[in-house]
Amino acid sequence: MIGVPIAIVGAVFLSLGAQFQHRGVNKVDNATEGTGKNGLNFGQLTLLLKRPSWVIGTLMLGLAIVFQLVSLAFSPLILVQPLGAIALVVTAIVNSRVSKVKMTRAGIISIAACVLGIGLFVGIAATVSGEKPVTDEKLITILIILGVVLLILGTMFAIFRTRARALFYIISAGMVYGFVATLAKVVISRVQASDFNWLTLICIVGLLAGTGLGAYFVQNAYASGPPDLVIAGLTVVDPMVAVAIAVIVLGEADGAPLWAIIGFVVAGAIAVWGVFQLARHHPQVAN
Repeated sequence: MIGVPIAIVGAVFLSLGAQFQHRGVNKVDNATEGTGKNGLNFGQLTLLLKRPSWVIGTLMLGLAIVFQLVSLAFSPLILVQPLGAIALVVTAIVNSRVSKVKMTRAGIISIAACVLGIGLFVGIAATVSGEKPVTDEKLITILIILGVVLLILGTMFAIFRTRARALFYIISAGMVYGFVATLAKVVISRVQASDFNWLTLICIVGLLAGTGLGAYFVQNAYASGPPDLVIAGLTVVDPMVAVAIAVIVLGEADGAPLWAIIGFVVAGAIAVWGVFQLARHHPQVAN
């Protein structure tokens, strides 16, 4: 359980970092006549480095990552990953205060659905699954799936970047970060076991590539939507993907009863519904 308070601190840094980064991206987007909504280009990314708010937010997100990695060294992924939902609540409160835009009743219900859904989803997973060692064969499978996902998302972005909305970037980032969290746990476990081989090195390369692409998607999401919507999507999609990998690829829920399968579907549907409703009803969502 020692990883739990560490993960909570990381969630707070994630929330504050998202707020600062969103502010920086918005300033750059406004300075470039809103073209960031069609996908940030190299010039806009360079301008972000000159925005103090974005730099501060990036440092806070860096701290969030450090705290998350430390928590993974002490506790199972399935226990600490969903605690990121705390960041959603904090972000919603902070964003409402900073932007002076009061959350609507529909928005509050949407956020509650996100937190409830992901809590139930991971709670069921924690009940019916158990952590298992990641064999080389399973790790290769994860890396192959990640490669396919990165290729598909990269292609979709290249084709639809001028029409993509916040939800595309949010869901894409969440999917990638789900793999990143899994690979981070694998690397930490293998380093602790002094099992550092060529496959672990490839795992690190995949982790860095996923982190980079996910970060780029997040910046584009900030240019298209409010920070609490971005965090809502990430805290729902990220742990659901990580748990799905653990259940499907790693077999951590083999023999799960029927009620657990039904529970997964229902809880996942509640969380995803919350994200889409927040995107629909949030007063700051760009059209």
